[in-house]
Amino acid sequence: MASFIPRTVFPTLDSLPRSYYLGHHAAGLAKMRTMLSQIDLVIECRDYRIPLTSRNPMFEESLAGQERMIVYTKKDLGTTGGTSEDRKRHTLLRNFHAPSPVLFSDHKSSRDVRQILTHIRESYDRQGSLTGSHLMIVGMPNVGKSSLLNALRREGVGKGKVAHTGAQPGVTRKIGTSVKIIAPPEGEGSGGVYLLDTPGVFIPYVPDADHMLKLALCGSVKDNVIPRFTLADYLLYHINLVSPALYDTYHPPTNDVMPLLEAIARKTGRLQKGGQPDLEGTAMWMVQRWRNGHLGRFMLDEVDEQALERYGPGMDGEKGRSVNQMRRAGKEALRVKAKARRAATNG
Repeated sequence: MASFIPRTVFPTLDSLPRSYYLGHHAAGLAKMRTMLSQIDLVIECRDYRIPLTSRNPMFEESLAGQERMIVYTKKDLGTTGGTSEDRKRHTLLRNFHAPSPVLFSDHKSSRDVRQILTHIRESYDRQGSLTGSHLMIVGMPNVGKSSLLNALRREGVGKGKVAHTGAQPGVTRKIGTSVKIIAPPEGEGSGGVYLLDTPGVFIPYVPDADHMLKLALCGSVKDNVIPRFTLADYLLYHINLVSPALYDTYHPPTNDVMPLLEAIARKTGRLQKGGQPDLEGTAMWMVQRWRNGHLGRFMLDEVDEQALERYGPGMDGEKGRSVNQMRRAGKEALRVKAKARRAATNG
């Protein structure tokens, strides 16, 4: 039997949606700008599995000049833990963001959360404010902002969950009220550190189809935006590059997602009337299994010096033009959606 050869490229899909920039994304970003004068530190969250793709250049432009901390969330879903590859990747990302501090977090890990709190306390102590410090947490949709806020509150003041979380993006649609995550020093009645949760803000236009697929696979867009079979096929493509053994309880190594989905459906009992496999439901089940770490834990972005160099030039020159292009494309996407809604209403 011939040895299995995985696909080295995923086919380009010109018909793939390239925008998920919603009205509350634009409104949220505009509101964040108006509040910056009250904010001492911005915590920007990015998904560790896609550390480059989950970067939103609009934050760097809109929140420019603010003290910033980068937190790569969901690190437990992008690694098996403590490998030399992880350490090299962490070093590259820290150097890339210097002088801003960079931390890597699993919100279920008390150790990780306490490290973030230590950095926040250091920033608070440097400011020496008598009235307290106010922070803002930002990021793309569904990168784990609210989960991190809840974890910081749990470890910082021993209080329970205050921010709603969910598997789909858009749970947080408005800027909330400040939540205390660090109590003031003993003997001081006022002060402390307060964190403001914000809605996730998507990129107005994603020029690269591969980036859109990565964002969709990690849950930054709702699951009805990208066809489920496309998502499952894209996941299969990445799994095969890591290890086809991850699905060997269901099917031998394959580059064809449909027989794999049929095998999974029959093995897990996902059948419709007449015993026909529910392929669409199984495709979503497969994607969710990976998102939860049950079908491999690995990166989608390749992080090396060459990749970081392509993201390097801040917001000047070519990068600045790309933000303006994204804005125009985002406005056009909103116009098209509004026109479609009017047509549906009039029809």
